Amino acid sequence: MNRHLPHTTALALLGALACNPAPGPTGDDGTPSVALLTSGPVSDAGWHAGAYEGLQLIGNLLGFRISHQQTRTPAEFDEAFISYAEAGYGLIFGHGFEYQDAASRAAKQYPDVTFVISSGSRPSANVVPLIFHLNEATYLAGMAAAAVSQSGVLGMVGGVEIPSAKGTFVAFEAGVRAVNPDATVLETFIGNWDDVSAAKEAAAAQLRQGADVLIHNVDAASFGFFQAVREVREGGREAWAFGMNRNQNDVAPDVIVGSAVIDIPAMFLRTARAWEAGTLSDEVLYSGIAAGAVDFVPNPAQDGVIPDDVLAAIDRARDEIVAGALVVPRIEFVEGL
Repeated sequence: MNRHLPHTTALALLGALACNPAPGPTGDDGTPSVALLTSGPVSDAGWHAGAYEGLQLIGNLLGFRISHQQTRTPAEFDEAFISYAEAGYGLIFGHGFEYQDAASRAAKQYPDVTFVISSGSRPSANVVPLIFHLNEATYLAGMAAAAVSQSGVLGMVGGVEIPSAKGTFVAFEAGVRAVNPDATVLETFIGNWDDVSAAKEAAAAQLRQGADVLIHNVDAASFGFFQAVREVREGGREAWAFGMNRNQNDVAPDVIVGSAVIDIPAMFLRTARAWEAGTLSDEVLYSGIAAGAVDFVPNPAQDGVIPDDVLAAIDRARDEIVAGALVVPRIEFVEGL
């Protein structure tokens, strides 16, 4: 799915293995059991869809018992963690920063259960934050966006202004300015991940301010975001969009230039394999371009929109990130760092 993704695992790069005991609870037949909580629909073609694909991969390739629940409130987070732990699920993914507090509470009650929290902030003996350095991919997307923009005005539409989301925009803007230091970059957070109408209006407002290239960091709300760009193009004005979190190039191929991608399925599968082997670290798992976890993927349906020389510059920047010669701006949000 991803372009230029090396196969080195994030777990190996961390060099912190064999910290946890062998897997805890299993099903009645001894089959390891893995659960997933998401706070939004897995039909969002983005963040939650990637997690659900990862869960399915774990079930299909490892033969584990799997289950998924969509939970919307903190009370539901607590209830779901406890229900799964009581039912014998030994590995539970909470896919989002919002699950951190509930996981920390449940972990004290169920020390033999491992809780993996995407974008989590507090590691403990059986709570493992999984941090995707998506900022590295959005930096590359910013380089592409600056080259595509004719107006020199670019827009960013986000959901909730949390460090992980804000960090992707900080890096995107840095990538833009690496190509066009004089660019204007607009930023809007709508306060919700799934509000399609709000995302559409936020994108439309930025387009009215002269933006001709936009990137998002929302979930199901991305459908409204893409529609706003599509309507401007249908009106005869050039405008482009960038996808986020998952390879969304086929979601709106008529308007998407490329996507900043997290290979969530692969990272979930690696995590489950390490858990099964008893080698899952009890420290923060960081996953970026060097780990094969994130990348910028141009849309083949829009071949030629990004100039060849810029694609070459993006390839060089990617190599520099892997080598450590280019440090992409990010916002640290793990407690204690």
